[in-house]
Amino acid sequence: MTGFINALPLAFIPLFVAIDIFAVLPLFLSLTRGMEKRRQDAVIRESIITALFVSLAFIGAGEAIFRILGITADDFKIAGGLVLLVFAILDLIRRGQAAGAAEGKLGVVPIGVPLIVGPAVLTTLLVLVEHQGILATIVSLLLNLVIVWISFKKGPSIVRVLGEGGVLAISKIMALLLASIAVMMIRIGIENLIRKAA
Repeated sequence: MTGFINALPLAFIPLFVAIDIFAVLPLFLSLTRGMEKRRQDAVIRESIITALFVSLAFIGAGEAIFRILGITADDFKIAGGLVLLVFAILDLIRRGQAAGAAEGKLGVVPIGVPLIVGPAVLTTLLVLVEHQGILATIVSLLLNLVIVWISFKKGPSIVRVLGEGGVLAISKIMALLLASIAVMMIRIGIENLIRKAA
């Protein structure tokens, strides 16, 4: 139990940074602007359910994919770290753009995937399962999705309080933290490979 309690914040924080609600929220508000409340609630529900199922499926299949391809955890840490680093750098140098017009199953695509759960989140999930264990990772995922749900429900109020500039600034800080986590993952992976080779 102590191990789980210790692992929980170590799994929660990287996921919170990878999801980056401060970058996702303005895009969500842009895509759902002008919707009636009932339709917007349905989109929020679809997006959270989609994000959860895609994440759990990826966690479930990840270990099998490793075995089939002969990939070690350290290989994935290095590759995953590089991918996260690229995403973080792209997020730092460009402003987010809306992913399209408000049509079709918005809650599934693009809000559920890839806005809430994109490549950076999926990569983080697999690395966290290896580092912090599956229970801490899944609980952290659920907690983060609750935060996303609350943020979507209270979106206009959050933007009013922080202002668009404040939301953008926090998003950039999150991207910088994600880049730092990515560098740490690459470093740990390389150190482990060197230790095994020695």
